[in-house]
Amino acid sequence: MNIFFRVFLSFFICFSLSTSANADEMIMVRSDRDFAETMNALQDAIDHHGYKVSKVQRVDVGLEAKGYKTDKYRVVFYGKADEIASLAKNYPQLIPFLPLSVAIFAEGDQTMLTTIRPRSFKALFPDAALQTTFALWDHDLVSILEDVRQSH
Repeated sequence: MNIFFRVFLSFFICFSLSTSANADEMIMVRSDRDFAETMNALQDAIDHHGYKVSKVQRVDVGLEAKGYKTDKYRVVFYGKADEIASLAKNYPQLIPFLPLSVAIFAEGDQTMLTTIRPRSFKALFPDAALQTTFALWDHDLVSILEDVRQSH
């Protein structure tokens, strides 16, 4: 299954299964900087918060091949390798959501970043052992995106 389909299937599953799906489950940040600068700021912020970028997936090529007009569009996957491996082993139902990801795309002379909030996983995975992880991921993600928004 291609990565683009997997990411959007994960978003769809998360929202359709959640009993309280609403706008609070997503974060969208607009940057006045160009795509390349914002992408660099995102990767730096991810690293600064102790995570590693595991992959940057181009999505624009696939969208254009399907007839959609798009500018630059990427999905940045990130996480902590040991944590992801442990979670995948102990909670295989989390695998479609790992590693975490942020979609980044150009919109005219601005750049948008959007992602699902990790705290929304609580409704899908109520296991008490996961709640601290989801809360930490959510806190870090908000901080990462705020760093990107504020960096110049």
